[in-house]
Formats: sequence, structure tokens, C-alpha cells
Amino acid sequence: MSGPTQDPHFLPEPYAASRAAGPVRLVPAGSGDRPGYLVTGYAEAREALGDARLSKDTAAFFSGKESRRRLHPAVAQTMLASDPPRHTRLRKLVTKAFTTGAVAELRPFIARVTDELLDQWRVGEPFDFVAGLAVPLPVTVICELLGVPEGDRSDVQRWSAELFAAGRPDVIDTASHAVAEYMTGLIAAKRRDPGGSLLDRLVSARDGGDHLSEEELVSLAVLLLVAGHETTASALGNAVLALLQNPGALDRLRAHPDEIPAALDEFLRFDSSVSTATFRFTTEAVTLGSTTIPTGVPVLVALGAANRDPARFPAPDQLDLDRDAAAHLAFGHGIHRCVGAPLAKAELEIALRSVLRFPGVRLAHPPGELRWRRTRLIRGLESLPLLR
Repeated sequence: MSGPTQDPHFLPEPYAASRAAGPVRLVPAGSGDRPGYLVTGYAEAREALGDARLSKDTAAFFSGKESRRRLHPAVAQTMLASDPPRHTRLRKLVTKAFTTGAVAELRPFIARVTDELLDQWRVGEPFDFVAGLAVPLPVTVICELLGVPEGDRSDVQRWSAELFAAGRPDVIDTASHAVAEYMTGLIAAKRRDPGGSLLDRLVSARDGGDHLSEEELVSLAVLLLVAGHETTASALGNAVLALLQNPGALDRLRAHPDEIPAALDEFLRFDSSVSTATFRFTTEAVTLGSTTIPTGVPVLVALGAANRDPARFPAPDQLDLDRDAAAHLAFGHGIHRCVGAPLAKAELEIALRSVLRFPGVRLAHPPGELRWRRTRLIRGLESLPLLR
């Protein structure tokens, strides 16, 4: 469904325009698509994210429908595109890797990678924060977690970026096959030479008869690889931009860096890296707010718009470090809430602490010259040139 992508009020801003027609509204179909509903109100979005009548089983929705797309099944049918009990079983296998304790063990590695990347920044020279840190940091961390060899990580990063190439279905489809085939090969290599990575543990679960099919193993690996860094990369760029555009907040966190962990929820609320949650459709009629959505209709939940709903967050367009923003929807809500949220927060905290060590950090160009990625799912900057 491509209606929201074509809505000039939806990307990249202002969020308020998306809610002007109501918290739940019908959006037109794009070419080859069907009309659906866009949810922009906070209360309605939270309700939709937790409603089991909104299915994520894309295979069931598109069954029997002709398509010219050739997405690899490992990308098209991930854990995100499933309902319980399959979703519950798959999620259980990866949850332990992203607990607070597990993430704490990764913090020294995250800090080391962050310092190494920032060491490339020369005084007086522009440094693209997106290309120089926001993208390579999370991809390096998730590749380390999964056991992806260093020599393969640039390819993985490129394929992942191509999976979000809005308006270029052929590029997306080709990238889906490349990354799935790569992970298939990596899984085979780990069977021959086992290690201690998360992917090794998933292989052991599969080979130990833990009801994980080979297709599900490849799909989980691809999902963790892609979801593990695309959203965090955008969140890093969005947070640094927000900070540099709010000098009071910048000075405060520079003087009191121990306040950064408490400020993360407000950064995530203020400019959510996931604009729109992944595909859902109604399995029966569902009423959200005052709008009844019929059976069998796509529903897009606009997380970024919901996080700027003034009915839930007063003065939502202001970055307020004293705001209690813990109820934001940037990581989703309900059974599909982002399993990697603790890791994303750790990367955000460590990166912000490191950047704030530079006393003169500032934008290299006016904010109006910055370009945003044209994709419905991810809200992030193409580049963020900084000076120090």
C-alpha cells in the first residue's frame, strides 16, 4: 500500500498535517494497491498495535494474489510478518540476546567502535555523522553479535540499505536475494566451524530440534541483521540533529552527561526513526476511536505522528528533556515491540556521550539543506555534516 508515501503531508514533516483529517483516516491506493487506513492518533495507534485482530501475517493476506515482486521469502516472511503461535516461538529464541544484562556485556565493544569511528573526524573538516558513525556503528555491532566476518560487513550494509530503496522495487528484490543467500552461506559455514555468536546459538536450536525450520533460521538471521541496524542508524542521526537544534538541551547534557539515559525516550519520541509500523490488516471489523475499519483492509500505524499527538504529549513539537516520554511508541507496543530496544538505547547513549565530548560540535550546513530518506517505513537523514 503506497498511499501514505505519496501524501505530501506525511513525509517528512509536519506530523500535525497527518492528523488534521482525524486520528484514523482512509488513504487512497497507489498503483496496484488497495485503499487502507492510516492511524496517526496516539491512543488509536497504541490500541491498534496491541489488537490481535490486526494480523501481521502477510503471507495470508497476499495468498492467491498475483504479484510482479520477487522478494526472497526470508525477507518477505520474517518473524515480523507473523502472528502467534509462530511469532511467539520465534521471538523466544532471540529475546535472551537482547536483555539488559546481555547488552551490558556489549557496551565496551560499542564504546570502542564508537571511539574508533570518531577518531576519523578531523578538526575543521566536515564529518558526515550518518556515513561516519550512525550507519557503521550499529551494523558493526549487530554483525559482531551475529558473527558476520569483518570482510563481509560492507556488503551486508549495502544490501540492507538497498532493502529500503523506496520506489525501486527491483533494487529491493535483488537485495533481498543477496542478503538471504549470504546468510544461508554463513549458516552453512557456522555448521562446519561453530562459534559462540547469536547465529551459532540459533543454528544449534535448529539442529537440536527446537521446531525451527531451515527457512525460519535464515529468515531470523536476515531480520536481525537488517532490523538490528537500519532503525538505530536513523535514530542516532535524528537525535544528534535534535540536540544541535536545541542549544539549551545540548548545553545541559554536555554539563550533565549522566542525564543522557533519562533523555533517550524523549529523543525517540521527538523524532521516531520508524515513521510507520510494518504491515497489518484487519481479520475482522475493528473500531479505532470513532472509525470502524472493515475486514481484510491494510492498516498503517504512523508511529512518528502518534508520538507527536498533543492529546498525549503536550507541546509535542518541542524537545523537552524533563518530559516523561517512556510511553512513546518508537519501539512499537504489544507483542511486536522491538526486541532490540535495549541494544538500540545502549548505542544511542554511548554515541551521544562521545559526540558531546567535542565542545564545538555544530551543523556544517543549515538544517533546511538536509535531505531525508524517501521511504515510508524509516525516517532518517541521508547525511548529517558536522564541524568541530
